[in-house]
Amino acid sequence: MQVGPILRVVPQELPDFPLRRPGGRLPLQMSCFILRERLALWRGLSDLGKELFMCGRFALFSSLDAILDRFELRQELPESGYTPRYNIMPTQPVLTVIALQGGERDLTSLRWGLIPSWAKDPAIGNRLINARAETLFEKPSFRAAVRERRCLILADGFYEWRRTERGKVPMYIQLKSKRHFGFAGLWESWRSPEGREIKSCSIVTTESNELVRPIHNRMPVIVHQEIEGLWLDPQVRSERELREVLRPYPAKEMEAYAVSPLVNSPAHDRPECIEPLRG
Repeated sequence: MQVGPILRVVPQELPDFPLRRPGGRLPLQMSCFILRERLALWRGLSDLGKELFMCGRFALFSSLDAILDRFELRQELPESGYTPRYNIMPTQPVLTVIALQGGERDLTSLRWGLIPSWAKDPAIGNRLINARAETLFEKPSFRAAVRERRCLILADGFYEWRRTERGKVPMYIQLKSKRHFGFAGLWESWRSPEGREIKSCSIVTTESNELVRPIHNRMPVIVHQEIEGLWLDPQVRSERELREVLRPYPAKEMEAYAVSPLVNSPAHDRPECIEPLRG
C-alpha cells in the first residue's frame, strides 16, 4: 500500500535493487532490506509508545494558495505538486517551512522521523518522530538542531486516541478558527557513505493543555503566528528565548471531537477521516 506524499518527491530510502526475479520472487538482498526496515519501524514505534508517543498522525488539507499566504511564502508551486492529506503518518514526507540565509522562508518537503547527521543507520529516524521540549538542549539527537535547524511542520489538525471502556476512540484536534498552523519542528540533513542525502524532521512535544490532557498527557507544540519568525530565525540560539516558544497552546483556542475509526489505518487518507463521529 502506498499513500501519496504531500509533494512529489523521489523516495530516497530504497537502494537500487532489481524489483523482481524471474518467477516473481524478490531477490534475497531486497527481501532482507525490506524485512530489516519493517522490523526497525516496528521497534521504533514500540519504543515511542513506552515514551508517551505523541503526535503520531496529523492532517494538512488547506489549499496551497492559503498555505503560501498564511506563512508569507513568495515561491510558487504547481497545484499538481501538492496533495491534501488527512492521515499523515511517520516516515512519510511532510510539508515544512524553513528559513534561508537572508531571512526568506522556503517551503520544502522533509521525511518525518529525524535522522541525526552522525547516525550510522537511517532507521534511527523511525524512533525520532517526536522531540520532548524539556530535553531538547541536552539530548544528542536534538541539541544541535534546536539551535541551528528549526522548522515549522504544517498542519490543519492532529489525532490522538482517547481511552474508553469500549476501547480507544480517535479524536481530531484543531484550532477553533479552523486555520492551519505550524508545529515546532527540528530538521537535519543526513548522508550515507555513498553520498545519498535524506532531509528529515521531528515534531516537538510538550505537556498537554486542559483540552488535550483528558486524552493524552503530551501534545505537539503549536507555534503562535506572531513568534514563528523567532522560532525559524537561525540567529536566535538563546535557550531562554526558545523555551518561551515551547509552551502548550491555549486550550480556549482549540477544540477536539471524536472521529471515525477509519483513521486507525494508514490505508485511509480521505476527508471522511476528519468528519465528526455520528451517534
